[in-house]
Amino acid sequence: MSKSPGHQQWPEHKVRESHLGQRVTVEINGSIVADSCDVIRVDEDDHPARFYFPRSDVKADALQRSASVTQCPFKGAAHYYDVQLGDDRFGDAVWTYEAPYDEHRELKDRLAFYDDRIPEIRLRLDA
Repeated sequence: MSKSPGHQQWPEHKVRESHLGQRVTVEINGSIVADSCDVIRVDEDDHPARFYFPRSDVKADALQRSASVTQCPFKGAAHYYDVQLGDDRFGDAVWTYEAPYDEHRELKDRLAFYDDRIPEIRLRLDA
C-alpha cells in the first residue's frame, strides 16, 4: 500500500469511514446477497454514502469478476464484479479495493454495491 495521491493533491476533499456497529443487509430481487454486522459506511464529498461489507458476508455465488478496473485517486484501484441472480445480470454493480491506499486500508477486500445499477436493490440497516 502507499499514500493516496488524491488526499495529497486535494486535502480539502473528505472521505470519512465509520464502522456502523449494526446489522446491514442487501436484498436484490428478493434474495439476500449481503448480511453483516461489520459494515463500514463511507461518506465522500460529492458522492452518496456507500456501505462496505466483508467479503465473507457477501453471497459469493452471486458474484462474477468482471474485467473492469477504475482508479480512485483517494482509495486506489477498484476491481468490479457483476451480480448474477437467475436470469438477471447487473454489470459492474459491486466493487472492491484489494490494495487500497494507506488512508483507507480498512476497505481492503470489502465489497460495496452500486444501488443505482441494480433496480431492485434494498439496503436495510437494523438497529
